[in-house]
Amino acid sequence: MSSNQYDLLIVGGGVSGTALLYMTAKYTDIKRIGLIEKYAAPARVNSLSSNNSQTLHCGDIETNYTLDKALKVKRAASMLRNYATAQPDIDHIIFKYPKMVLAVGENECEQMRERFKIFSPHYPDLKLLDKKAISKIEPAVALKDGRLREDEVLALGSTDEYTAVNFEALSRSFVRQAEKIENKEIDIHFNETVTHIKIEKDRFLVETNGICYQTKSLVVCAGGHSLKLAHDLGYGLHYSCLPVAGSYYFTPQCLNGKVYTVQNDALPFAAIHGDPDVLVPGSTRFGPTALVLPVLERYNLKTMPEFLQIFKFDRKVAKVLWDLLKVRDIRNYMFKNMLFEIPLIRKILFLKDVRKIVPALKFKDLTFARRVGGIRPQLIDKVNAKLLMGEAKIDTGIGAIFNMTPSPGGTSCLENAEIDMRAIAGFLNLSVDEESIKKDLLGDDVQHGKEDFPGRVISGDD
Repeated sequence: MSSNQYDLLIVGGGVSGTALLYMTAKYTDIKRIGLIEKYAAPARVNSLSSNNSQTLHCGDIETNYTLDKALKVKRAASMLRNYATAQPDIDHIIFKYPKMVLAVGENECEQMRERFKIFSPHYPDLKLLDKKAISKIEPAVALKDGRLREDEVLALGSTDEYTAVNFEALSRSFVRQAEKIENKEIDIHFNETVTHIKIEKDRFLVETNGICYQTKSLVVCAGGHSLKLAHDLGYGLHYSCLPVAGSYYFTPQCLNGKVYTVQNDALPFAAIHGDPDVLVPGSTRFGPTALVLPVLERYNLKTMPEFLQIFKFDRKVAKVLWDLLKVRDIRNYMFKNMLFEIPLIRKILFLKDVRKIVPALKFKDLTFARRVGGIRPQLIDKVNAKLLMGEAKIDTGIGAIFNMTPSPGGTSCLENAEIDMRAIAGFLNLSVDEESIKKDLLGDDVQHGKEDFPGRVISGDD
């Protein structure tokens, strides 16, 4: 399209932005849709296969989820699974591995038994696994020196589900499928960085390097960069950003599937887990550690100035950080994760943690995964002086939506796209093909994507 004028313009070509491209192209009568991506291909930042844990979260083994949250996540996961399993390149997108969450010690094991009572009616494939059952699925978890480990362990898990996703391949698939849809004008702009957004009459003007795009509606899916662009329009000014980076370690393959551990409720960060890497056969990846970094993209120092623009350190931000540090578990965890970045020391410390999963693992088995791991931009609410740990969205109500942090990660890409699709279609007074969405992606569960759940949407008026 030579006019660079759109009904909908999407900024960000990761799994969230490309999912919205696909959903709006296929299931609405929006005619002119554009997508702008700063890199030369989709999914080059957090959706890159090496920058996330490649997990399809279903809610059953994530112990920080309530049943209500888990069922919503299960619905989002089923949408992704229904899409991926219908694609001709399914073997490159979605994968089956065993999965479990491991409890170690009396307290965690009791917590696991209670969780099984509550969750098993809703997850028919979920099993409560004792040591012997664990040893049949994950020998390295249950055994040490050929014998069952001495400490008390229990697990919840399943063995025949899709549990891993290459979100990079998924993003490329969304773009391919969107471009195939007839009677739509789909325009993808790679190697273009959005520098500024403003409003002129009833249009958003989106400026890149030398080009100005016009659009009736706008959705930004660019991680921490989304907050900067929201600030351009005067929205979300009371939010700051705390980027949390995750690092990983590789070992020779010692797990057959995904093994998670019980979340510490006092810590707002992911507990350590072990995963097969879908692109690195013969290995197991463990992590993440967590470290606050002053950048919006891992390994990209050029994003530091933009971080400083939206961080806006002041007394309110200082209070949030101080309140976090006052919690002993968080303080110790953050200090320990700083040590995780120091060569040699990090391996010694990490080995102790990872032996909770694989008790016989040796120091020589651990290799720091260089240039692996992404950034999660956590928002700081300066008005209420708290760190927002869930997903973050600013819906301006004027046809512009800014997504900062999908949760849980890429699993929610289609569900989040569904919510944004409905909002944009409503704003443009256009229709949504409900029957096709139900047939292709939802099955009988049609309600969740139509709802605004508490904490899910941060409106422009908040």
